[in-house]
Amino acid sequence: MTTNNIILTGGCLCGALRYQTTAQPFDSDHCHCTVCQKSTGAAVGSWMDFKRAQVTWIQGQVTEYASSDTIRRGFCHLCGSTLSYRSTDYPDYYTLSITSLDDANQVKPKYHIHTASAVSWLVIDDELPRYANARSSD
Repeated sequence: MTTNNIILTGGCLCGALRYQTTAQPFDSDHCHCTVCQKSTGAAVGSWMDFKRAQVTWIQGQVTEYASSDTIRRGFCHLCGSTLSYRSTDYPDYYTLSITSLDDANQVKPKYHIHTASAVSWLVIDDELPRYANARSSD
């Protein structure tokens, strides 16, 4: 891969893990589910979706935690940064944390999901669509 093909770059807090993409994400969202809240330590997880072949780890590899039978959540084993999410049901897709980008302003979420689990003290003040559960189930 040449540097001309690199679209986005990012990594973990300590710098041990670095990735690059060869495309913009095909989708992006804010997830308010309780598992994202627990795994990120934040009120909401902001995610961007790619085809697996569009993401390359150029330094280190994520450590994955199986948060369910089919879901793998990736993090840095040194600093604990949340970096990735993937479903074994969809092996061709790979999800990365928007805030793991070197410039998180490069990707803007398109909607909110699992708002039924949103914390009551967070005020969502945007015009993005909201889904009580997964987008496909509303």
